Amino acid sequence: MLERGRLQAAAGKERTTVLIEEPNVKGIQASLQRLDRTADKLGFVRWQWEYYRATYDYKIEDRQSNAEYFLRVNARVTSGKLERPDAELVLTDAYIGKATFPHGLDYQSPIPEPVMAVARKKLSELREALTA
Repeated sequence: MLERGRLQAAAGKERTTVLIEEPNVKGIQASLQRLDRTADKLGFVRWQWEYYRATYDYKIEDRQSNAEYFLRVNARVTSGKLERPDAELVLTDAYIGKATFPHGLDYQSPIPEPVMAVARKKLSELREALTA
């Protein structure tokens, strides 16, 4: 299920974003070490990070349109600091955007159904691996 939601941008401004609610990964908790290992095995990359938050990105290529999309899952530290493997994190929102040149994500573009199917599958795999 998709929902237009609002996420805070780094500068404090809001932007409209397509949130992916199903399968739901929001609220899943794991140590940084476990989350990094699990995400890496599934093809996610811990991209943006600082002491108390991180994002995990998964690149999806749409060969039909020759476009790239990124599935992004946010995580927040609930205990410790991110540079420590025993830090505890909780997953928050999952959303998707179309890559733009030279860098950035367009959260307003429609997402093709085959791309959404891949995104849902990856979120389902992430949820299953972290809750097992």
